[in-house]
Amino acid sequence: MTEKPQLTDLVQTSLKTDEVEGVVDEYNSFHAGTVETRKANYTKMVNDYYDLVTDFYEYGWGQSFHFAPRHKGESFEASLVRHELYLAHVLGLRPGMKTLDVGCGVGGPMRAIARFSGATIVGANNNDYQIKRGNKHNEEAHLAHLCSFLKADFMKLPVPDKSYDAIYAIEATCHAPDKVKLFTELHRVMKDGAEFAGYEWCLTKKYDKNNPEHRAIKKGIEEGDALPDIWYEADVVDALKQAGFEVLDARDLAPTADRETPWELALSQPFSMSLGTFKRTTVGRQVTKRLVRVLETLRIAPKGSTAVSDFLNAGAEALVRGGRTGVFTPMFFFHVRKPHATKA
Repeated sequence: MTEKPQLTDLVQTSLKTDEVEGVVDEYNSFHAGTVETRKANYTKMVNDYYDLVTDFYEYGWGQSFHFAPRHKGESFEASLVRHELYLAHVLGLRPGMKTLDVGCGVGGPMRAIARFSGATIVGANNNDYQIKRGNKHNEEAHLAHLCSFLKADFMKLPVPDKSYDAIYAIEATCHAPDKVKLFTELHRVMKDGAEFAGYEWCLTKKYDKNNPEHRAIKKGIEEGDALPDIWYEADVVDALKQAGFEVLDARDLAPTADRETPWELALSQPFSMSLGTFKRTTVGRQVTKRLVRVLETLRIAPKGSTAVSDFLNAGAEALVRGGRTGVFTPMFFFHVRKPHATKA
């Protein structure tokens, strides 16, 4: 497999050294504005974000940029793969099926699902750097015959109607400025009777908009993860229905994790002797932050790298608080079907 970026490589491979600070400032400016400003500029905001953070993600997280409900005795990595393959199981993916991965990142889930199911998977992604990384991963995993990328904004896919046998999305549609429009577009490119399943970042029923702590958690997650806004679970279901889907299942999977291993443990664990796990722990993230600052001071890392580490850490802390209070979930599961067209 492709080697992970090393600490001294962070950010340097996705942007020119003299571009980083300016992109950080531009990204932060979106979150200094209103929700409507972020929605209107979502393409630029999300692209800036992934230009800045993709190497950080791969360094600390691997190739699958998402969470999963975890069980006692199960490794973090195993929980991610199980979470991914659950979608393949629910959708009944098999060889010969043409499947769309909406907002696929560098393609970690795509490769796991392709190996498991044999389905052909096209990953929609609007970020050039992630596509470059993903194509390299596909080649080195010997999966380029099943996995490919489509450079596109998922709000307006450049493909004909009824192109796909199935669609899935893993913590990606949270970047959409309008979920009804997004789901309507996905409905368009699905064949009649095709199914769509995914995991969405949502506010739960416990979220109280009048509670300052809850509002701070929501804002911290949006700023740390390039989100225009975060929707309630019920609003996501309503958007799917408005787009024309038949809802087969919709529920939060966070409570299915064991009490000892909640989803936010991936970020809240204080310390680990395992190097792979250590990078995600609270101590590990602080060590990385300090090392990035040293590298930036020595001009080994570009100016602005520490600022990227700062907003990622702030976002991680908000995610942990969201999980602990129960006001936020990154794994609201939905499974829907596009009905067959009625004959005149």
